[in-house]
Amino acid sequence: MAKQADTRTAGRKPVAKATRSAAETEKIRAALAARRDELSAEYDQTLSEITELQRDRLTDSAGDDQADTGTKTFEREQEISLANSIKERITQVERALERLDEGGYGWCERCGNPIPVERLAAFPSATLCVTCKQLEERR
Repeated sequence: MAKQADTRTAGRKPVAKATRSAAETEKIRAALAARRDELSAEYDQTLSEITELQRDRLTDSAGDDQADTGTKTFEREQEISLANSIKERITQVERALERLDEGGYGWCERCGNPIPVERLAAFPSATLCVTCKQLEERR
């Protein structure tokens, strides 16, 4: 499936992308893979805890009033929200690994400028440079 041309970058000069050494690429890949594995383990643990809590709630619901039921529903939604957040972070790391394979890792998807190393160190799955991220957050 072909990508549509991004009108935000039309008319801009493409920035020459510096090549990364194979050792640097493998170091980045190993760090991203380790982070993905860590998040996957956290996700699996969270799902296990949610399942266990659900079982406990089902067996311990006799005599619950509306407030108890509401509290349990709120807690369940919080737990599911946490699991979804972890899953989204896994997806971001997997996307970063794909970008690394394609040669686009470390380059802003919007303007094509390099993403500062400090930003990548703090947020390895970043897809936007600081300037473009700030513009996005203002919208």
